[in-house]
Amino acid sequence: MPQFLPSAGNPDTALDIQTHEHRLLKRAAAGRGILVVDDEPAIAESLSAVFTHSGYTVRTALSAEEAIETVAVWEPDLAILDVMLPRMNGLELAVVLRDNHPRCRLVLFSGNSNTPALAEEAAKKGNFFEILSKPVHPLFMLDYVASLFSESATGTA
Repeated sequence: MPQFLPSAGNPDTALDIQTHEHRLLKRAAAGRGILVVDDEPAIAESLSAVFTHSGYTVRTALSAEEAIETVAVWEPDLAILDVMLPRMNGLELAVVLRDNHPRCRLVLFSGNSNTPALAEEAAKKGNFFEILSKPVHPLFMLDYVASLFSESATGTA
């Protein structure tokens, strides 16, 4: 998110611009559901709080299996998946979600050094995913998700 400094003539300019941006993000979020899947509760809860505060409906899951159970009863518009999950990894979960819930957008992220090997293995099977590197600043993630929804609304994705 761009940082705006107040002009000399009006010290409230930066606050006005940030408030306007926040209102625009909330308007884009209205009615959108996000599933956050991360086995680290602090990360899942932090992202949930950021997206909830911005107007999204958010649910969290701490494993791929829990995520599959969640989408069986509630289909999100977007799933944010940690790649390194116990038992079933995030790339395998992404394939399951893409095959069974094609309307659900996917965002993967990871800070693990094994991720490139897993991504290469998935690509050999025809499964290509963009993976964001952890740590991901919450405001960057918020903007990134808003841009994905913006693309889908304009038909460019």
